[in-house]
Amino acid sequence: MPEVIFAGPAGRLEGRYQPSKEKNAPIAMVLHPHPQFGGTMNNRIVYDLFYMFQKRGFTTLRFNFRSIGRSQGQFDHGDGELSDAAAALDWVQSLHPDSKHCWVAGYSFGSWIGMQLLMRRPEIEGFISISPQPNLYDFSFLAPCPSSGLIIHGTEDRVSTPKDVQPLVDKLHTQKHITITQRQIEGANHFYTNHHDELIESCSEYLDRRLNGELTQPKPKRIR
Repeated sequence: MPEVIFAGPAGRLEGRYQPSKEKNAPIAMVLHPHPQFGGTMNNRIVYDLFYMFQKRGFTTLRFNFRSIGRSQGQFDHGDGELSDAAAALDWVQSLHPDSKHCWVAGYSFGSWIGMQLLMRRPEIEGFISISPQPNLYDFSFLAPCPSSGLIIHGTEDRVSTPKDVQPLVDKLHTQKHITITQRQIEGANHFYTNHHDELIESCSEYLDRRLNGELTQPKPKRIR
């Protein structure tokens, strides 16, 4: 797994990158939790999601947002971190021009950044959003959400309670041409203490079903 340094909007960004053996393999990018609360690309959930995609033949990237590890710059309350994610995707796409599709997975703060990114990048065909925090961050930009995906969270999350997450899920369920899958991990808190393996297994099952053509809807044909 090569350690990589690539250019970001505020200086260099540090990442870990695993190319697929297939030239046209899809790309997956995994985004870490809040930089000011201990979030890094080496978070255990981020690490295991990275390998979940890698084992299924994706070209996979995770990286440190600005100010974390060897990544330069200062925390920018989401705006700069979104720019970091866009630059990271640009970088990996420049190495894999034959990759036509992408996935983005994010945990906590990373899920907010990831879902903003998919609004900007039509090549993102699937997402995994772990423990989003609509009680803290504005998700109103998902109008409409362009891609089918998974929202997964714990029933005992006190950082973003199920009551906080449900209106976001309900809103997305009303949108056409996408399928939003919701999973709740019984007894899990925001950090998935004692429920980590169950979380990764649930994400893996979802990804496998998507790769098998399930849990999504055919996109309408554009009129030329």
